[in-house]
Amino acid sequence: MPSQPPSNDPQAPANPPSFYTKHDAPRYGTVALPCNIQFHRSPIAPLQLLQQHTPALQLATISKSVFIIAIDFSTSHSGYCFSLTSSTDQIRQTPTCILFNQERKFKKFGYDAVMKYKSLPHGKADNWYFFQDFKMKLYNTVGGTVTLKAINGKMLPALTIFSQSPCYLKERALNTIQEAYFQTVCSQEEITWFITVPVTWSAAARQFMQLEAKEAKAGVIPFPQIIFGDFPQHLNNLYAVVYPGGTIDIMVHEIQENRLLKELHKATGGGWEGNSVDENFTDCLKKIFNDGVWDEYVQSHPSELRHMMYNFSIQKCLTGRDAIYIHCYYNLTRVAEHKKDISHFFKNEEGAVWCDGMIMITYKKMKSFFYYRIKNIIRGRFLTSFASSIILRDAIRQAFSKKYHILCPMEVQVAIAKGAVLFGVSPHVIASRVSAWTYGIAVSEKFDASIHPFCKQRVSKADGFVYCMDLFKKLVGIEEAVNINEVVHYDFYPTEPDQTEVCFSFYCTEKQDAQYIDEEGLEKLGSGTVPMPDTKLGRKRQLKLDIKFGLTEFKATCTDITSKQSWAIVINFLAV
Repeated sequence: MPSQPPSNDPQAPANPPSFYTKHDAPRYGTVALPCNIQFHRSPIAPLQLLQQHTPALQLATISKSVFIIAIDFSTSHSGYCFSLTSSTDQIRQTPTCILFNQERKFKKFGYDAVMKYKSLPHGKADNWYFFQDFKMKLYNTVGGTVTLKAINGKMLPALTIFSQSPCYLKERALNTIQEAYFQTVCSQEEITWFITVPVTWSAAARQFMQLEAKEAKAGVIPFPQIIFGDFPQHLNNLYAVVYPGGTIDIMVHEIQENRLLKELHKATGGGWEGNSVDENFTDCLKKIFNDGVWDEYVQSHPSELRHMMYNFSIQKCLTGRDAIYIHCYYNLTRVAEHKKDISHFFKNEEGAVWCDGMIMITYKKMKSFFYYRIKNIIRGRFLTSFASSIILRDAIRQAFSKKYHILCPMEVQVAIAKGAVLFGVSPHVIASRVSAWTYGIAVSEKFDASIHPFCKQRVSKADGFVYCMDLFKKLVGIEEAVNINEVVHYDFYPTEPDQTEVCFSFYCTEKQDAQYIDEEGLEKLGSGTVPMPDTKLGRKRQLKLDIKFGLTEFKATCTDITSKQSWAIVINFLAV
């Protein structure tokens, strides 16, 4: 890439890239952050795209808010946690379920949704929309027009479902604050909002959650790296496995002398087996209640089934090593006894026993439900600070206790929301992060026949300038450490002398570097367009791109040196 604007060489073009780059851009500097929405729980997210002239939001202003409110939108349970910036946090949780009526209007969320749906007459329930555990749908599928299926098979747009969830939690949080602080009414400027998202989610999924937050008229946060307060003085490294239910997130930090955290390895994890423990339990019940009994029950009594699964979700997190008892609801008993005495269904199922209206699951049988989940966690070779299940904790201790100190924080179920609030109060507690991918942009440069393939050659129609298109310009490498306030500057020039806008196309790869954007393993993240209305200087017009690394996502501004105008750049991941 040339260190000076390209000279006017002859020939004619096709589909020119938008700009050229310089080799000798300086590495460090300062830049305002023009984004007013926050995200959490990402290693290093790519740039976000959205052109806007928004006031600069300095990270330091977060801690000046009167209230920090975190919304933990989890797979099985969701909740909010709030704190005065100088006070203790308050936490509320509810199941992640949502209910819409036949007119597709939001009615209830959480326990209220479960109880309302259960109370509906059977015929009416068929026309309503009840969704549960829907967050995991974003893990592999995302897009601006995605639809999700309710338990009765009816479909609704995903954005409608997801947007109402934080909106409900937002209103509940504000109402709780008003009640707790003598009807205090806070303006939006006095509140910083955080919405947590899994560290392993794609950029598109994170942006989908950002759209959701805008629908709810609240700010958003990608789930921050979790902070558990003071660490034991002798610990140097902290390995954390966060298991909220649907996904597992794994992080590795070094505790520095100043007690700040330095990320040592890119965050990893995934939706390993999804809600596999619950699925194994339902598979067991289906095997017990054979001969079509279970299928009929699931089809005819979904709200009652949901109550049974809530009962199981509580029991599976108990800290004892005893058998558990699951209440067998009336309709399951009735459907089963149409076939035969219900106790006869249990004769061939080891570890499950009929016990006077209850289903007893032995501890050994319960452990078998966790087998694949535990196997995947231990295979990852990381230590833990996560769920309250004694089965999971025993497995982790057995695998790692001889080599590592194992910590399990108090109230692990709400550690994610607490961490988000703590991050809001002290955003600089993470001193540096590690990039999960190699990120770069598509550029062009003067064609060199000795290194560039002729299929990449293009010629300008304006003056015959010959250039190579589709080159990959690396911005940051995979597993490269970036400091919280690090800024990188890049200079670009338009490809055509008369073009009035520049398109930045962003890519990522797991490779250390790439030469061209169409190589195997490169994925387009999205693109953003910046106007350059003044064409008097032709190709000599300079664009300055400033990218700030180390936050929970990249922040970038682009400045047209000719017009002195600056724009925030946010990638439209959903348009790819």
